[in-house]
Parts: sequence; C-alpha cells; structure tokens
Amino acid sequence: MVFRRGTKYLPTLLVAGLVWSFWPVTPARAQQTTDAFLNQQRAIEDEVRAALDRELPADQKFDIDWGGWYSFYLILNDDGIESSRTFRRHDLRLWSSASIDQGTHQFYVRGKLQYDDFNSGDSFDGNDNDWVGPNLDRWFYQFDLRRAAKAYQNRNLDWNVNLKLGRDLVEFGTGYALSLPLDHLLLRLELGDLEISGLAATTIRSMDDIDRTRPDSGNSERNFWGTQIKYKGFKLHEPFMYAFWNEDMHREKPPDFFHEYDYDSWYLGIGSTGELVPDLRYSTEWAFEGGHSYGDARPRHAQNVDAWAFDIGLDYRPNWPLTPRFVGEYMFASGDPNRPGSPTDTLGGNTKGRDTSFVGFGYRDTGLAFAPRLSNLHIWRAGAAFRPFEQLEILKALELGTDWFLYAKNRSRAAVSDYTADERSGYAGWEMDYFANWRVTSDLSWTARLGTFFPGAAFSDQTTRTFFLVGMTYSF
Repeated sequence: MVFRRGTKYLPTLLVAGLVWSFWPVTPARAQQTTDAFLNQQRAIEDEVRAALDRELPADQKFDIDWGGWYSFYLILNDDGIESSRTFRRHDLRLWSSASIDQGTHQFYVRGKLQYDDFNSGDSFDGNDNDWVGPNLDRWFYQFDLRRAAKAYQNRNLDWNVNLKLGRDLVEFGTGYALSLPLDHLLLRLELGDLEISGLAATTIRSMDDIDRTRPDSGNSERNFWGTQIKYKGFKLHEPFMYAFWNEDMHREKPPDFFHEYDYDSWYLGIGSTGELVPDLRYSTEWAFEGGHSYGDARPRHAQNVDAWAFDIGLDYRPNWPLTPRFVGEYMFASGDPNRPGSPTDTLGGNTKGRDTSFVGFGYRDTGLAFAPRLSNLHIWRAGAAFRPFEQLEILKALELGTDWFLYAKNRSRAAVSDYTADERSGYAGWEMDYFANWRVTSDLSWTARLGTFFPGAAFSDQTTRTFFLVGMTYSF
C-alpha cells in the first residue's frame, strides 16, 4: 500500500472574457448571470482540469493519493453594459483518489468551496458577496478489464473494455459540439484499431441553461445519449466520428401556457487530430445539428433545426531556443437571419422557417473581452508565446504570449450572443489579448491576462472594451 502527497502539477489560471447572450426584454433581466460570466468560469475550470485530472498510477497494488489547491483571482472589465465590474474569487478544492490492483479499479472525488466578492453594485443579481458550496465537484469510479486480466490472471488482452461511472468532463471529438462536465455512464470498447464509446448522461442540476428567457431559468435539465468511434490505425492521424442526442427535460415552474421552450437537438460530427509535419499538429471537426426548437412567431409550434459548425486549428511547436509556440485557428458556427434577439433563447429567437442557428454544448477560446458563444460567427485566431528568460533560474518558467481575433457574422441580420451588437452589419470587430504565466515554484503559480475588444459596425456603441485578470494558485 502506498500513500502519496498531492500532485506538484499546478493549474495555471486562464480566463475568457465576458459575453452577453440574452435578449433585452426588461432592464431587470440584464441583471441575470450572463453567458459572459459562465464562459469565464468554464475557462478557469478547463485550465484546472488540464492540470490536475491525470491518469492514476497503476504500478502498485493499492495506491491512495490526495491533495488540493487554493486559488485567488481578481477581474476588472468593461462588458458593454457596465463600464467597470470588479470581481474577486477565493477557490478551495480538496481531492482524493485511489487505485486498486494495478489500476483495475480507480476512484476519484473532489470537493469545492468558493467565496465570490463583487464591488458594491457590480454583481448580476444584487448579491455582492456569497459563499458557493461546499459542493461535490467531481467523482467517478472506473473499471479497466485489460488491467484486471493482467492483475488477476497475468494475461495480456489485445482488446479492452473500460467503464466509467460518475461526474466528470465528457468530450466528443475535439470538444467543439460537446465538452461538458456531466453525471454519466461511459462505456468504451477497444477492438483492434477501433475505439468505440457509448454515453448515457444528464446535466448537473446546478448548471446554467442555454435559454435565459425560460420561466424559472437558471438550471439545466438535459439528458444526453451518444456514441463515438475513433480509428487509431494511422501513425500520425486519429480520425473520429460521433453522434449524440440532447433531450430537454426542463419543465417550467410555473408553467407557461403560451410558450414552449424545449430545445431538443441531435448532432453528427466527423474530424481528425494528428501531425502534418514534425512539430506541427492539427485538429479539425465538422458538426451538423438537427432537431427542433421553439420561437416567437408560433410559440407552441416546433421548428426544425438545420445548422452546422466547423473548426480547424494548427499548433506549431518547433525545437527552438526560448520554447516558442504558434497557433492558428478558424471557427465557424451558422446563424439564423430570423433570430433578431438571441442565438439561443426562445423569446427573441426564431420568428419563422427553419432554425439555422447552431447551438452546441462545446467550448473554444473565443477571446477575453468579447468571448462570444459559437453561433452565427466566423472567428479567426492567431497567436504566439515564448519563454524569454530560460537562462535565469527564477524566471525560466515564465511564458509571455498574445492572441489576436477577428470576428464576422455569418448572417448580418441575425443576433450574436452579445445583445449589444444591435446593428445589421456583418463586421463584429477584432480583439488583441496578452498573457503571462509564471510557475514561481513547484507549488505556486501566477498569471495575468489583458484583453481589448474593438467593436465593429455591428455595434452602435463603439467604445473599446477591456478585460484584465490577475491570479495566483497554491497547490498542496
């Protein structure tokens, strides 16, 4: 039996900026928690997950691991509604994991406690200071048949079955259409060069819904089913295809007899990841969406969803001094010219015909200060980063970088997730972001982010928006 101290790998905070996705029905509605705030939280969670969620060791009979981290960050931004919002968060996570019989059985649990602190009048709901939690953040049990055969019978299987049950991140493809923490059962079969996965899942009930106009909105109640196939027979490429369904289970309280709000959708996706030439990696994904939604014109009549999205990214990391890396990405998600108020909401949504607005459950970095939802947009991104002080011991882990974004609407008449884009123009604007990440010690990291968005002709308010974040994380 082996007991080990918590991991030394530290999460480096990365925060996306604020984006607004609701229809301005009343002034009171503008004080609801926005998609902007949700995107910000997701960006932090995504970076934390990448740093801390790792495969448990399988070289011991019984292995227990535990640890935690405390992080603090400060955000100041102009989001197009409030000229200045100031927000602070204290975040404590404690986790424990166990690996039994050389990784045959794996257990993981993580708790979360947060304290949110806005400057007076800056919060979205009038509650400037609030405790969040303690909550059960992650938990799962995982069984691996190949490891069981090795541990119990000393056999090496050329196929495998892996079962995972619990609350954890679920991602299909590159995560463009589906990348969410879910309560789920995931069954994965490895057979030759094929990896086949089956998913049955439901959203965490505290998760915010995509429709902010629904009565009693706020909580997401959706079920997901799906399957994914990956082919691993190529040396440098890993193509995939998937299909999944989303069923809206939310029932309005009190009921709205004049409107339906369900958004039931299905997705077909294909894509690939791999290496084009040495040090140059790529990822690409095409997603096609169908299903039905409801809108304003015929509020109890379902409209067919017919939408699609596309993404391609390049990541070049040459073996040069200063450890440079270069990224380029193009993102596309279709829009609906008959959605004048919101790409996701029922009220202010589709007014006639098919609903061609893409609404996914995935995630991408779309900028710090604008940070729109992936719907009705073309987005071009280019960035670079390097470590300028590799010869200095204390600063060798300091990375400096920048990302630049260009935004254009797919349908100039249609809405994007920021409702202040109130002009019928296809040019949404551009943004420049700068960041610094510094691993100060093995247990302490520091980060800073600065983003500036320059609105295009799609905005009547041409005021430049800024976003600034500074934060630190201590791991133990």
